[in-house]
Amino acid sequence: MPKTKANGIEIEYDCFGNNDAEAVLLISGLGTQMIRWSETFCQILAEQGYRVIRFDNRDAGLSTHFDSASMPDLAAIADAVSRGETPNVSYTLFDMANDAVGLLDSLMIKRAHVVGRSMGGMIAQLLASEHAERVLSLVSIMSSTGNRDLPQASPAVMAAMTSPAPHPLKDEQGYLAHCVAFSQVIAGRGYPFDESAQRDQALAEVKRAYNPSGFWRHIAAIAASGDLRSRLRNITVPTLVLHGAEDPLVSPEAGKDTAAHIKGAELRIVEGMGHDIPPSLFAFVARAIADNARRTFNPVERPPASQAS
Repeated sequence: MPKTKANGIEIEYDCFGNNDAEAVLLISGLGTQMIRWSETFCQILAEQGYRVIRFDNRDAGLSTHFDSASMPDLAAIADAVSRGETPNVSYTLFDMANDAVGLLDSLMIKRAHVVGRSMGGMIAQLLASEHAERVLSLVSIMSSTGNRDLPQASPAVMAAMTSPAPHPLKDEQGYLAHCVAFSQVIAGRGYPFDESAQRDQALAEVKRAYNPSGFWRHIAAIAASGDLRSRLRNITVPTLVLHGAEDPLVSPEAGKDTAAHIKGAELRIVEGMGHDIPPSLFAFVARAIADNARRTFNPVERPPASQAS
């Protein structure tokens, strides 16, 4: 996979489809690598007539890691934000949005359709609000506005996400079991959970790169970026907000809040979907992205087995 220099760091990326087609930029979530946007999904989306680009965020995958930085003090960051002060962090979501702009510059792409999942949805929102001239359309998937009054994940879900995993070099099987268990906690009940596929995904990611401290710096970046709602009013491009009705990590209320603050945004709450995109929804999500990009998204279309509302 190719690598480029952008915004002062190195970014790993790859592309699918026709290089002359309009670009769709896929932005990954908290602590995850670009391969979470699977090749199968990228190919399905490319078949809609787009050049699909996925990349590793800073501090994830094969992009630049910030290992020399100290572990963030999340309590101090939260206190600073609550007082309206600028917290001491390695970077914020604004920096990560600038990384994406730098990648587009490197690829000589003037404007792209921007799609983000979870934390990547927040980065995508900032791209559309702060760099409007670079964005053709926006899709925010299982994401949030940073509004601190929104319902939070339960302590059990937070514990599953933040509890230390065994080191993969010392206990690979324990590490994979930890990853699969968390994937099951955040998965929706409306679609089959493929334990073997989740295990293969976790193994592919850890063999590609291992950077657990980057996860915490991503959390710090989210906390330090604060509430994005006032910035969402600047977004004027066609926008689709997709959110799982059974998302236990980022409440569906966060998706509703996102759509409520972007003028003209379409909101789709997908029944049976959790904080993931199961393979049986790949075609539905790809079509929704493409239809939003073409400004013809049909709000009455349904995913397989009538799983949307």
